Amino acid sequence: MRLAGAGRRWRERLTTRRLPAAVLALVVLAGAGTWTVAAAGGEQPVRQEDHSLPMPETPGSEQRIDLDTSFFTTGTSPRPAVLLAHGFGGSKEGERERAEQLARQGYAVLTWSARGFGHSGGRIGLNAPDREVEDVRHLVDWLAQRPEVQLDGPGDPRVGITGASYGGAVALLGSAYDGRIDAVASQITWWNLADALFPQGVQGSGAADGVFKKLWAGIFFTTGSAGDLGPSGGAPRATASAKPGPGGPAATPADGPVGCGRFTDELCRMYDRVATAGHADPEAVALLERSSPSSVAARLKAPTLVVQGQQDSLFPLDQGDAIARAVAANGAPVAVDWFAGGHDGGTDTSARVDGRVGAWFDHFLKGVGTDTGPAFRVTRTGGVDSTGFQAVLRGATADAYPGLGGTGSRTVELTGAEQAFANPAGGAPPNISALPGVGALSQAAALGAGLSLDFPGQHAGFDSAPLDSPLHLTGQPTIALKVQSDKPDAVLFAKLYDVAPDGKQTLPQQLAAPLRVTGADADGGRTVTVVLPAVDHTFAAGHRLRLVLAATDLAYASPVEPATYRAAVAGGLTVPTVDGLVTEAAPLPARTWVLPLVAVAAAAALLLVPRLRRRRGRAAAGPAYDPALAGVPLQITGLSKRYKGSADRYAVRELGFRVEQGQVLGLLGPNGAGKTTTLRMLMGLIRPDEGEIRIFGHLVRPGATVLSRVGAFVEGAGFLPHLSGRANLRLYWQATGRPEADAHLEEALAIADLGEALDRAVRTYSQGMRQRLAIAQAMLGLPDLLILDEPTNGLDPPQIREMREVMIRYAAAGRTVIVSSHLLSEVEQSCTDLVVMDRGRLVTTGAVAEIVGAGELLLVGTPASFGADELAAAADKVGALDGVGSAEAVDGGLLVRLDGMAASRLLAELVRLGVPVERAGPHRRLEDAFLSLIGGAG
Repeated sequence: MRLAGAGRRWRERLTTRRLPAAVLALVVLAGAGTWTVAAAGGEQPVRQEDHSLPMPETPGSEQRIDLDTSFFTTGTSPRPAVLLAHGFGGSKEGERERAEQLARQGYAVLTWSARGFGHSGGRIGLNAPDREVEDVRHLVDWLAQRPEVQLDGPGDPRVGITGASYGGAVALLGSAYDGRIDAVASQITWWNLADALFPQGVQGSGAADGVFKKLWAGIFFTTGSAGDLGPSGGAPRATASAKPGPGGPAATPADGPVGCGRFTDELCRMYDRVATAGHADPEAVALLERSSPSSVAARLKAPTLVVQGQQDSLFPLDQGDAIARAVAANGAPVAVDWFAGGHDGGTDTSARVDGRVGAWFDHFLKGVGTDTGPAFRVTRTGGVDSTGFQAVLRGATADAYPGLGGTGSRTVELTGAEQAFANPAGGAPPNISALPGVGALSQAAALGAGLSLDFPGQHAGFDSAPLDSPLHLTGQPTIALKVQSDKPDAVLFAKLYDVAPDGKQTLPQQLAAPLRVTGADADGGRTVTVVLPAVDHTFAAGHRLRLVLAATDLAYASPVEPATYRAAVAGGLTVPTVDGLVTEAAPLPARTWVLPLVAVAAAAALLLVPRLRRRRGRAAAGPAYDPALAGVPLQITGLSKRYKGSADRYAVRELGFRVEQGQVLGLLGPNGAGKTTTLRMLMGLIRPDEGEIRIFGHLVRPGATVLSRVGAFVEGAGFLPHLSGRANLRLYWQATGRPEADAHLEEALAIADLGEALDRAVRTYSQGMRQRLAIAQAMLGLPDLLILDEPTNGLDPPQIREMREVMIRYAAAGRTVIVSSHLLSEVEQSCTDLVVMDRGRLVTTGAVAEIVGAGELLLVGTPASFGADELAAAADKVGALDGVGSAEAVDGGLLVRLDGMAASRLLAELVRLGVPVERAGPHRRLEDAFLSLIGGAG
């Protein structure tokens, strides 16, 4: 079992690889070395030298142990060096591929098998300062003698050090004890080994009162105790692993008594004590802290990249946080990277992390390159890809590391009375949170699944109200709890669940915070502040937060005596947030673009002809961006689109108009006028043959980034029928790769006004309900330009009126709405401006009031005393006048259509004819204007 899991292959390194003994055996002679040249494909060849380097057993000792090392380089000219350390249970063999990569990047790389591992001699001291850390100093001395290594001064090589887990700790300790080390990249390692193995969630307390992490500790010590295992768990280890120094006796053989294996006797006795007692003693804490970077915090002054895993119940994020804070306090450059992996497994992001480590060394060792990456980066899981199996990952970055307290916080109140629960005799059956090394569970937790179990009667739970907006937790939440016990100590495990509206609960990263409340049997119990696991997790709107206090956990040592606990919340839950994080768009998985490349190659010839046809139209288009139109939501110029296969039949021809901010524009025209074709070109779904469309100054083409500022509902929307309306909206927004907080989901749901139906399957919706859900989808993200095609289809009159008010309010906030509809009365009431099309051409454009009021139909009102016969006679007389097209008697007066006569002249004629006039004015609705315009169009 290897604990190296962050070096390169996060999951592979957590499993034992068995290789034939002949492959692993190195022909090493005392004081001599062997060398080979490795090259693959057309890559630069790497020269490898294997050496067995003698080291003193302890400083000043005449006893010697041999370290098995390999030196990699691509040339003989001086260059910076890198020390590459392996993880616990591994050896230098596991670092060969990475060493060759760094060598090809221009470094001289030295790897070695630590004491007690591989073919190296000595016993495992868990990075003891006088053993493994002292070895690092001697390795630096050796590098200083190599002609391939660049020197900063006599005996002072330009050198960086990196490693994961066990190797990460020796990297930090080595830099603290040897100031010649110029840069550090530590990965998934510990800050304080005592705190890591005996964590204590009660603020202000420490490892002495911590809870024993028995499963991980057991794996840790069993791996080192397997004295008969070879370098990779298969081949036998060399028996002659220690030799006498000049005139001195040989060191103790690597394998100690049965049960201790390769550990030093001191560590073996310590483990036996704590594993039996189930808690730490002062001697154990002191011994583990001696092997911890925390013991030399003030000496960590080298530029340090801290890579810590989110799926890591062995060395969680708080360990990396302490490293970063210590380095920063000493004034050294530091950057922090939380990646989607760790000792519990998870998603492989080794290529990106390796690249970042390389950039860090390039900057601080070579003095080239200014981009070492963001000061803080966290990898986030954004659901799964189209296969349903691969997690979609994206990064979020900030210019400064916020720490586990975040840059802000939100207080969430939890409800629930004081609750009683029990620790069963023997601590069994135990509840479950993390299972060490089983990465699938942690990865599943990141996707909303995973395994966690709390037995009835063995836990208490406290819930929040459903969240009214998304809450993104980045850091370490805290809460005050009141705990009482019938025993002196109460051992509890605090977990913060994400509870969906359907009751399904998810434990982020499968992490729990163990805590031991001492003095809990006092009258009234004790009130303590509890620090929960550090995670990065989004609690969606409508979800609840649930704090569970469990009495047992499979991964930890619980008291064997039965106990009864009582617990209650004593304050709100403080949730840290980081407002400055900028989330990247979700990248496409490789399979979504690799496979289409094959089809693209086959289709290239077919695509060539239409591309040549479009070349003239593209050449006529202007620049990709026109800053003079940056504030104009939409401008269409000379737009034309022919019907497929026709040279002279146009769906749209020479169309041009402009839309300003704050307008609600109605797009009108009979069937076949080209409205939908225009909207599809506007959204980049089809290409125009001629002309251009600009949105906020950007030329619209399929896939144009400016289309992210457009929300559209055209020709209906497709929904997954088995999912609820709410789930469909969330799924749609997740597919955009944008942060959930930017969706403004609650505003969209308010627009949909579906009530409890939001949580029903869409297949049960009526047509009107589907229409409202589609409109809400179009409004997600509150786009600057909203396009709605027949938005009132399927809506009843009250809903139509509400939709009209929504569009008016939406535009009043400075946004723009384009509506295509056949309900002319609704367009007249909701739109400020009109564009009228017919047969693909523009008929007219302008304000609604101008178009409706520009007609020639006048209504002349007469008093009630002017009878029907008199009205009929007057209509005949007015109709016979020159400049009047027609006149007819209607209720309350005359309806006169002018044909050249001015309205003022008509009034004079009516007075001359003796017709009493009470009022007169234009008499035309939008329908009349529309029919008049369409009837007169070409």
